[in-house]
Amino acid sequence: MKNLNKMFIHKGVAVIKVEPIPAFNDNYIWIIEDGRYACIVDPGQKDPIIDYLTKRRLQLKSILITHHHHDHTGAVLDLVELTGAHVYGPMNAIIQGIDTYVQEDDLVSLAPLDLVLRVLEVPGHTLDHVAYVGEMSNGQTIAFCGDTLFSCGSGRLFEGNSTQMLQSLDKFKKMSQNTLLYCAHEYTLSNIRWALAVEPNNIDLQHWEREAVCLREQALPTVPTTLEQELKTNPFLRVGEQTVQQAAQAYAGHVLSSRAEVFSVLREWKNHF
Repeated sequence: MKNLNKMFIHKGVAVIKVEPIPAFNDNYIWIIEDGRYACIVDPGQKDPIIDYLTKRRLQLKSILITHHHHDHTGAVLDLVELTGAHVYGPMNAIIQGIDTYVQEDDLVSLAPLDLVLRVLEVPGHTLDHVAYVGEMSNGQTIAFCGDTLFSCGSGRLFEGNSTQMLQSLDKFKKMSQNTLLYCAHEYTLSNIRWALAVEPNNIDLQHWEREAVCLREQALPTVPTTLEQELKTNPFLRVGEQTVQQAAQAYAGHVLSSRAEVFSVLREWKNHF
C-alpha cells in the first residue's frame, strides 16, 4: 500500500516536508516546512493552520495562492496579520493581501525554505488560476495544482472553457511521470466512480479504486497522486484514448471531431453524474 501524503526532500542538512492540513469538508491546505519555517498553499481556513503551526513551533514565512475562490484565500489576511508572511498569487485584484503577483514562468523562492517553485498559468476552473511546480535535485517534481487537476478528475469550468482547460492540463502532461500532484480537494472516490462509468474495463482504474477505498477507510488522504497514475486513470487526461473517445461519443450521441469536444462532453457528463 503506497502512502504519498508526505514528501520529504533532502537538501543538505534541512529536510523539507509537504503535508496536508484538512479544512472545511474536503479541502486540503498544503504546508511546506522544514521543522522551523513554513509556507502555506491555499489557506482557506485559519484555525487548522494556526493549530498546525503552533503545535510544531513553525514560523510561517510565505503563502501561495492558486486562484481567487474563498475556500483557497479566506485566511490570507488573518495569517498575514499574525505572521507577516509574504503572499504570492495570480494577477487578480479580487484577492486581498497579495504582495507579489505571479505569472507564467515566474520563479518563486520560498526562502528561508530551500525551495524554488516555477509558476504555470492554468486557466479553466477560473481565469486567474496558477500552479506552482518544483524541480528537485533528486529528479522528483512536485506540483501544487489547486482545483485544476484532481485524482481522476478536473475542476469545473466556472470561468474558462474546455479549450483553455485542456491546454492547461496539457502543461501537466509534459512533466515527468513521477511528478507528485498536490490537489486541493479529497474528491477521489467520487471521481473514480465516474471514471469507471467512462472506462469500466480500465484495470489500472479498478486497482486504484481498491487502493483509494482502503486509504479513506484509514482516514488517509488519497493525494498527492502521481502524473503516471493520472495518465492511466483520469479521463480528462485521456481524451486522446480510443476508449475514452468512444465513451464520450456514446454519451453525446454523435461523433466528436476534436479533443476539445471530447473534453467538453466529459465535463458535462461529470457535472451531471
